[in-house]
Amino acid sequence: MDGDELPIAEERLPFDADDVTIDDRDVFDLLEPAVQEWWLREFGEFVPENGGFFTPPQRGAIPKIHEGTNTLICAPTGSGKTMASFTSIINNIFKRDRASDVRLENSVYCLYVSPLKSLANDIHRNLEVPLEGIESILEERGEDVGEIRHAIRHGDTDSAARQRMLEETPHILNTTPETLAILLNSPKFREKLRTVEYVIVDEIHSLAEGKRGTHLAVSLERLEALADHEITRIGCSATIEPLEEVAEFLVGRETPRVPEPGGTRNSGETRAAESFEPASPSRDDGRRATSSEPPREYEIVDARFAREFDLELECPTDDLVNTPREVVQDRFYRMLHEHVQEHTNTLVFTNTRSGAERVLHNLRERFDDYDETNSGCHHGSLSKDVRQGIEERLKAGDLEVVTSSTSLELGIDMPHVDLVVQVGSPKSVAALLQRVGRAGHRVGQTVTGRVIALDRDELLECAVMLKKAEEGFVDSVSIPENAQDVAAQHVYGMAIAEIRPEREVTAILRRAYPYRNYSDEEFESLMQYLTAAYAGMEDRNVYAKVWRDENDPPGGEHHHEEFPVGEPLIGKRGRLARVIYMTNIGTIPDSFTCDVFTRSSDEWVGQLDENYLDTLEKGDVFVLGGDHFEYRYRRGSKVYVDRTSARPTVPSWYSERLPLSYDLGCEILAFQRELLDRYDDGGPPAVRRWLRAFPLDDDSVRAIARLFDYQLRYAGEASVSTDGRLAIEVERDREEYVRRYYVHSNYGRKVNDGFSRLLAYRCAQEATANVQVAVADNGFVLSTALNRKVDLVGILEDLDPGEVRDDLRNALSGTDLLQRYFRINATRSLMILKRYKGYEKSASEQQVSSEMLLGFAEDLEEFAVIEETYREILEDKLNVAEIKGIVAAIDAGDLEVTRHLVDSPTPRAFGLATLSASDVVLAEDESAALQAFHEHVLEEIGEESLAGLGSGSED
Repeated sequence: MDGDELPIAEERLPFDADDVTIDDRDVFDLLEPAVQEWWLREFGEFVPENGGFFTPPQRGAIPKIHEGTNTLICAPTGSGKTMASFTSIINNIFKRDRASDVRLENSVYCLYVSPLKSLANDIHRNLEVPLEGIESILEERGEDVGEIRHAIRHGDTDSAARQRMLEETPHILNTTPETLAILLNSPKFREKLRTVEYVIVDEIHSLAEGKRGTHLAVSLERLEALADHEITRIGCSATIEPLEEVAEFLVGRETPRVPEPGGTRNSGETRAAESFEPASPSRDDGRRATSSEPPREYEIVDARFAREFDLELECPTDDLVNTPREVVQDRFYRMLHEHVQEHTNTLVFTNTRSGAERVLHNLRERFDDYDETNSGCHHGSLSKDVRQGIEERLKAGDLEVVTSSTSLELGIDMPHVDLVVQVGSPKSVAALLQRVGRAGHRVGQTVTGRVIALDRDELLECAVMLKKAEEGFVDSVSIPENAQDVAAQHVYGMAIAEIRPEREVTAILRRAYPYRNYSDEEFESLMQYLTAAYAGMEDRNVYAKVWRDENDPPGGEHHHEEFPVGEPLIGKRGRLARVIYMTNIGTIPDSFTCDVFTRSSDEWVGQLDENYLDTLEKGDVFVLGGDHFEYRYRRGSKVYVDRTSARPTVPSWYSERLPLSYDLGCEILAFQRELLDRYDDGGPPAVRRWLRAFPLDDDSVRAIARLFDYQLRYAGEASVSTDGRLAIEVERDREEYVRRYYVHSNYGRKVNDGFSRLLAYRCAQEATANVQVAVADNGFVLSTALNRKVDLVGILEDLDPGEVRDDLRNALSGTDLLQRYFRINATRSLMILKRYKGYEKSASEQQVSSEMLLGFAEDLEEFAVIEETYREILEDKLNVAEIKGIVAAIDAGDLEVTRHLVDSPTPRAFGLATLSASDVVLAEDESAALQAFHEHVLEEIGEESLAGLGSGSED
């Protein structure tokens, strides 16, 4: 060690200092001696493997946080990134507390914000270890020990605990985005936040892509304005892309800081608020030009490859069509059982809650090795006590196997899990890495994950997913922009906290990344709503929430000495404003189940989750209780249907399944292009040789190669969609008297939902007939009556990219999707109050209220809540920007559109075909339908394989 002495005695080191090279001595030297000693006691065993005292994310992040630099940490689960965030902060707090001239105030110094209450609880427990350990070491040394307090505050915190936090305020506070927004408007506690120096946002990827993240981004800007110093922001995630955009989301924009009333600043830190110039970005299809204000400075610690991964795709058979379903199931459970027996603790992820329950039930039924003592299930529908019990037993290593849907995907520490099994496709590389990262939850351990595919479409996407994961690919997040419902909550909250200049409100909003391009016109539209400037609003019990006026001369109603005369001001309206705000804010929508009745006899036939209704339009057919029903309309929480024998158009599992990410869908299309090149070079053997370089077992290799061999021999190369071709096959079913267009758009269900609505809207105009739609991740089906022929290729080629948004918006008019999202946005915008004067309005009651308001709202020009409803559906739910890009590629000739007439669906369309097969109700029915399709393909190949079958043109 070049003769230098470490700050603590070398004999305390858990290794021979002469034999070990310490690469990160400079990082270690930043810590206080007591913190150093605790670190060695806790993590010394890992020093030789790491080449130093710290893991890669810790080595990169600790110095930056020590310097007060905003830092985004991206590293695999279990690599120590959360401890990297806390180490410098704890070190700084201990150092300050022990300084003779500075003692800690009775206020908050660090905020830890997490998306889940359980994650906040987990971090709270993990904080106790370092804090108590360091205090113990200081006591051993006979040094002065102050009390470093930490606490958790979220929706489950009782009133007594909240009151204690005012008297003895935690220096480190763990909370959620919703609770932070409430604290910023709590008259007493908000004063405790003026001292905050650090904010940690954990699992930032899961927040950034939704409105909870938008809400948090504005809260952080309000916190920054409240504080009397710059706040250091730290973001953590295992799966982030693009890194720079998420970092900018974390840190916000560099615009003039306008301190909240009561805040103080050193003269050198004050920036003139008067210099603020609002951005006036141009508008283009909902996307704005980048704001001219730069982001605050930040650093990225990219340690995504700090751990080794052992991933493989497995399949129970090389023939998922002809192998009997019961044989596939038996082999699957035997594979799963063997994996569990070969490992200490196994975590099994499925894509639905019912799937998690079913897998556990079957394991217990088939094998005597599993019972309540060593196996369990964890998902969001279970009680809090049951979930916490499973978490504790899993963390302790007492459970051999736990099945889950998505509830164990995020950061709860599970040190004993050494294998993760994913059943079916998790639909994105990010989700895959997040889930398998639960295994080997320590640096130096290999992350072991197995994906088992039971469906040919999922087999293909999993193969691409695992290969891309090996290459370091991660799906990108899409951050909502200019959400008016979230802006409404925060403008209301700021007005309640203080009377303030309008320029302050807009400045705070625009410093938040999601509002960096928030225009004056959008703010004016929002204020028209918040001030109830529209005639007729109060007649419908929608009242003004704020007032806006110019500061009066002395003696005027709105005179405020601290602001110049003529300064536009904003303030709250109503004596109950604070209570309304505190009891109604948040972005997570309530949901409910709808009772289903027949129109003819008013007979109750069952219930549907309202999420499922997003996919239904008048005339759609679905299965409930084994019977087929045609959807007619909804009134509030009641759905009215007609019995029918027609084939279903929307599968019953639709609302439960995760959507395939658009980025991964594009990678699958590129994979198919490369596979076709290999096939051209040497047929199936060349394809198999190529696939063996992927992390696949032999059954998976053979199944994928066989799938494309049958596809190409039956319908030709042009029947396969690639990144340069969109393939459409047309089936004329004379038995059902229907014409089906199978569109092989492998862009994921969100894009396909919007794309299919757009085309159905155009087809209905051309054919003057109803068009039924069935949507999946790898494409969609449009169905018309056989005598209503549509030139779908011509419609696609005639689409104008500039008209996509308007056409899709027109297609949404009158749909249940619009009704539901208007209710959600009206509730978020506080147009409909969930809680008022002790009464709580259920989601179904909210729906009734929103349906009464929708017609009125749609007639108002540029009404903020309606515009936000359309924006959210088009941009966040239906990916209109990606659809516009696809249409533009077709328009430019970069994406070829091909069409093939077929007597029976091609192998790549089997999954799409079973979505609308009239006899597919149960899993066994699906197997029978697949076999019937497959037999037709084999028959045609055998008889006329050289005749180019499937390439004919439609008459």
